[in-house]
Amino acid sequence: MARWGKCDFRELEQLNKRLEQLSSVDFDAFCRKMSNEIAARLLAKVKKRTPVGVVPGYATDEAKEEYWSGYEGGTLRDAWTILPVEKQGDQYIVTVVNNTEYASYVEYGHRQTPGRYVPALGKSLKASWVKGRFMLTISTQELETQAPALLQQKLYLFLKEVF
Repeated sequence: MARWGKCDFRELEQLNKRLEQLSSVDFDAFCRKMSNEIAARLLAKVKKRTPVGVVPGYATDEAKEEYWSGYEGGTLRDAWTILPVEKQGDQYIVTVVNNTEYASYVEYGHRQTPGRYVPALGKSLKASWVKGRFMLTISTQELETQAPALLQQKLYLFLKEVF
């Protein structure tokens, strides 16, 4: 009968211990941490894309004093917030919202009545449709392409600590 030889199982036993250590690690906390990081990146992209209102240069001095006194832009940009991460089944859901009442009109565009005079602008409206800026839509699409590489890198570092 042939001899099979000798075998050292110490490295396999160490691997088994590491795998047990990995199962004891809180993977849910890691997923929530990554979800929050992705949400923060999305928030930064959205805020950068959000337009800030400025006093129009063509407004008369009377209109500037009457309608634009004390005006500060940035309300729409400052209103972006992240809601807490929710877990539904095996998915982590991140919600980014803007509670400003006109946010959807800036995002997707809106209709207006041509010829209507707007005193705050000091002129009549020309176009019947104002195009949207798609701040959240474009930022989400960009992040969806970048997220897999980011997650792969972070997961590699996470597993590297264990092994």
